[in-house]
Amino acid sequence: MAGASDKARFYLEQSVPELQELIRKKLFTTEEVRSIAKKRSTFEHKLNARGSTASDYARYAEYEMNLDSLRRKRSRRLGVKATSYTGQRRIFFVLDRATRKFHGDTDLWLQYLTFARQQKANKKVTQIITTMLRLHPTSPELWVYSAAYAMEERGDITEARSYMQRGLRFCRHSKDLWTEYLKLEMIHIAKILARRHILGLDATSSERHHVSDTEVTTGDVIPLSSTSMEQDIDSDDNRIHSTGSKSIEKNIASTPALNGAIPIAIVDSAMKKFSGDAAFGAQMFGIVAEFNQLHCARRILQHIVNTLLTTAPTSPPTLDCFIRESVVGLVATSPEFPGALMTVLDRFDSTMQNLGSLDKAQDSTRTCAIVSRHMITWILPYLAASELDPDIRSVLKSMVQTAANLCLSDRSTELSSTKSATITLLEGLNACGFKDLVQSGLVSALKVWPDEPGLLALQASGLQQPDCVQ
Repeated sequence: MAGASDKARFYLEQSVPELQELIRKKLFTTEEVRSIAKKRSTFEHKLNARGSTASDYARYAEYEMNLDSLRRKRSRRLGVKATSYTGQRRIFFVLDRATRKFHGDTDLWLQYLTFARQQKANKKVTQIITTMLRLHPTSPELWVYSAAYAMEERGDITEARSYMQRGLRFCRHSKDLWTEYLKLEMIHIAKILARRHILGLDATSSERHHVSDTEVTTGDVIPLSSTSMEQDIDSDDNRIHSTGSKSIEKNIASTPALNGAIPIAIVDSAMKKFSGDAAFGAQMFGIVAEFNQLHCARRILQHIVNTLLTTAPTSPPTLDCFIRESVVGLVATSPEFPGALMTVLDRFDSTMQNLGSLDKAQDSTRTCAIVSRHMITWILPYLAASELDPDIRSVLKSMVQTAANLCLSDRSTELSSTKSATITLLEGLNACGFKDLVQSGLVSALKVWPDEPGLLALQASGLQQPDCVQ
């Protein structure tokens, strides 16, 4: 115990000059400094004694962070110049001791990294990440964190890809790492296209000239008459643009990096690694669908659907992606939506017909019910749009009724659904006013789960008739 006390006393003695300066500059009173010294003594004795835990270090670091924040606020309020001793160094020292003793605690490492990023200590962050990944090479979340830091803070896609690829070598069976890698590449494409849009590189030459003319004649800029040399240059530019702008823009648009070649390669590698797992493929489909504003997203979605149809053609996730692919990212009031909705109807009808011809009737019923339930889930938000065309609303209501008849029957509920999924579906239908469908669905669900509180509560609450289906 004497050894622990000696260590604690040694660390406390190192902080004496700092405390004296706080009193001298009148940032803290003598009584407050005594309280700080007493608190630090308690922490140091606890850390240097046997039985200290990672939470002890975390609390000590949090206390020092709060103390440093208070010191900085008082310095600004009193107009005191920067002190010779900052809390940053002491907090780094505490967290470094914590990660050395409890190097297996990832929460401590993340707390260490979070503080270093807040302090803009980029060199320190790099050192922490290097040490952390060397000690935890099989933790997917740490590789994702490191790649996100490289992408968001440093803007280095090469380094971010390096982290992801190294992580995939160590964490071969992590689906989360594959999906985060796919999301990283989609974000990178979105940033490139946004940058090109800001710089006007995605516009035609005539559009760029129009924008530049508008900018010159507006605001605080005084337009100047062009000289003969400028006119000659403009004529040369027009001649060059007329012959080469279309080909240049076409080449830029066909660049593999902007057309989704890397995300497609990631999808192919991931599907091969997990033997065509349809649920995993649908998860990647959902990630790409979030970037529907990108022109390459449609191509990637089609590739995912084609891959799923090849590897698992009758799996419910495959059929769900196949049916709704054409309407992903479309607004119900857009001109393209009616045509895409017709494609959805055709695919849904053909899918139900193909499933009806399967040899195993039980598998067919289960798959039809799951696909129908998923379709209702993504149709209901469209019905909530107040500006929806009446004809389109009528078609969507008909689709919901057809799908509900397939997934809310007694046999379908028993084979394909869970309690939580059934309750969520019935609540969604009730919110959109499908009273008859909810009543029949409750009857079927209560036969399977007669004592389920959620179903009984829905039955007792009464059924609504909102505006979205009127």
